[in-house]
Amino acid sequence: MNIEQARFNMIEQQIRPWDVLDLGVLDLLARVRREDFVPPAYKALAFVDAEVPLGHGQVMLAPRVEARLLQEAQVQRHERVLEIGAGSGFMAALLAHRAQSVITLERVGALATLAAANLRRGGVLNASVREMDGHAGLPDDGPFDVIMLSGSVAEVPQVLLDQLKPGGRLLALVGHEPVMHAVRITRLSATALQSQDLFDTVAPRLAGFGEPTRFHF
Repeated sequence: MNIEQARFNMIEQQIRPWDVLDLGVLDLLARVRREDFVPPAYKALAFVDAEVPLGHGQVMLAPRVEARLLQEAQVQRHERVLEIGAGSGFMAALLAHRAQSVITLERVGALATLAAANLRRGGVLNASVREMDGHAGLPDDGPFDVIMLSGSVAEVPQVLLDQLKPGGRLLALVGHEPVMHAVRITRLSATALQSQDLFDTVAPRLAGFGEPTRFHF
């Protein structure tokens, strides 16, 4: 496989057509080596329009979904980012290239170790991995400018929204199969939030986030 041709095709045939037109994001996807964050057994899937299995019931999101979430987060160089669900560390690497600092949380020990090793090998020095359940975020380290949920949830916990700075954005994939929505929730003030639906997709659940109670009468 011609790696650079495959990377070019991924960007031009999958990512641009999905309304990812931010030149900074496209340049980043051309420079950050996605293949280095894919488990060896799945290297052939590094640039395919599909989720990549990471084991432990977790996946790397499809490239177009990662790219669109990154674009919609609108991360700035001075901002602090919290990611929930490190996986292999690829999204943390992308975020770190645009942010001042990134903390990424991963509850599966083997994946936390993998993500830390991948980030270190990729020379990403402003992202740190913490092995812990991420459903409650990091209130002692907040507030954050951006919170990224790298997987789907039934609903966004209020405890995470409480960790957004004014002007801060939370990106999440919300809903139930077969219909989920990527949403961006922006904190307008200490008491006001604004939610915007961005696009439809489907993704596996983030581990550690419960389903809402369903009442039957």
